[in-house]
Amino acid sequence: MSLDLTIADLKEKARRRVPKMFFDYADSGALTESTYAANEADFGKIKLRQRVLVDMTGRSLASTMIGEKVSMPVALAPTGSTGMQHADGEILAAQAAQEFGVPFTLSTMSICSLEAVAEATTKPFWFQLYVMRDRDFVYNLIDRAKAAKCSALVLTLDLQILAQRHKDLRNGLSAPPKFTPSSIWQLASRPGWCMKMAGTKHRTFGNIVGHAKGVGDLSSLASWTNEQFDPKLSWNDVEWIKERWGGKLILKGILDKDDAVMATKTGADAIIVSNHGGRQLDGAPSSISVLEEIADAVGDKIEVHMDGGIRSGQDVLRALCLGAKGVYIGRPFLYGLGANGKAGVTKALEIIRKELDTTLALCGRRDIGEVGKDMLHR
Repeated sequence: MSLDLTIADLKEKARRRVPKMFFDYADSGALTESTYAANEADFGKIKLRQRVLVDMTGRSLASTMIGEKVSMPVALAPTGSTGMQHADGEILAAQAAQEFGVPFTLSTMSICSLEAVAEATTKPFWFQLYVMRDRDFVYNLIDRAKAAKCSALVLTLDLQILAQRHKDLRNGLSAPPKFTPSSIWQLASRPGWCMKMAGTKHRTFGNIVGHAKGVGDLSSLASWTNEQFDPKLSWNDVEWIKERWGGKLILKGILDKDDAVMATKTGADAIIVSNHGGRQLDGAPSSISVLEEIADAVGDKIEVHMDGGIRSGQDVLRALCLGAKGVYIGRPFLYGLGANGKAGVTKALEIIRKELDTTLALCGRRDIGEVGKDMLHR
């Protein structure tokens, strides 16, 4: 049995266990995937300073994100169709995050609904909101998140128009799935995945089906979704969303300093420097390459988080050194989930934590709250 020592190990195990169309959905970017690749590659350009003969005992990774205590400054990112990587995926990931002491963020496009995740957990989680043309649906979704006692709303800003993702098109990924010889073979070659999916009732988009007008099943979902992302979404909309929500608000999808400055005027609690995991504007810069400029510009006015390309605890530390107060992992926990369900998500978090702790020590620091640019070779 192979040892899962890195996120890359979990990725390869997930590749063998998850049907190709769903693995590729998680493991892909828009168009040429240049931004997706840069998100990972650009971390390698940031070099750490090794320090020696420093007392490394009593280290702590404990911190806060938007005022909530976290065992380390890492949250699970909102990812669509998580329940297609493994049966009951959102529930299992939320439970793993809760036990680990880090935030879990549920996507609007989740398979398990807000209510299902709330029923299966005992601590508040965060909810990510897509704004649709159907405002009544959005109002209701916000109210459902409040009823589920979510402790933060993460408003995604960069999906007004859906970018083209070639792997999904080539795989024929759709809702409902199209049964072709290729897709049938993909499912038949993953019997373990199929057996688990057969044993759950969560096989559709739980936040939408049965809640949006005219969407009673998967067959009516595709046309609704294609029509519903709102291209008119503007800064003015943040105000009514914030008022309707009434709680902590995080704005996700900031990649430009000018937009970061605009975000500080909304009264939001935090921003996430993010390019949607390279799944929207291909050719945009990596998240890590613009983090420092944005954090320097607005970090004293709003809490700055970062998302995109993190594959190790060392990457987490690099982002924190450049000004992030917390980071999000999406694909790493999805790989763990696909590899081994809830235990795999826990393993992904353990890998990140061990790498982060060891690197912090070798850089001569004991407290994650003490990191800064002086730990980097510039």
